[in-house]
Amino acid sequence: MWRLFYLGTDVHTLLYRLSRGLVGHRMPGMPAMLLLDHVGAKSGKARTTPLVYIEDGDAFVIVASKGGHPKHPAWFHNLRANPETTIQVGPRKIPVTARVATDAERERLWPEVVRAYSGYEGYQRRTDRKIPLVMLEPR
Repeated sequence: MWRLFYLGTDVHTLLYRLSRGLVGHRMPGMPAMLLLDHVGAKSGKARTTPLVYIEDGDAFVIVASKGGHPKHPAWFHNLRANPETTIQVGPRKIPVTARVATDAERERLWPEVVRAYSGYEGYQRRTDRKIPLVMLEPR
């Protein structure tokens, strides 16, 4: 199942990049998505992951849900090791610094991310870990 998921994300990323965000950023019935570039914490390999986001002022907020899996997604670990990165939001490439939202920020923003994608609520119920929100702040 994960192989199929990763194939889907690779296709999404390719279409997003080739269309400069025309395809993949906003699709009917789906929340807005960005492309997160990150570097493997162990491998050093460049990777890109499409993710749902919301905006909070100048910052972009992403959710380290991994579908309610007991462990954080790999991209979360990669950002902790290498927080200086770039995102693509539609046609714009933006250099950002990633950091984990504070408890107060998470409490304020959690209802907003659930409003953007209601599945996050079920993911949080499915896991014992507190799903982190990651703030991507423009540099």
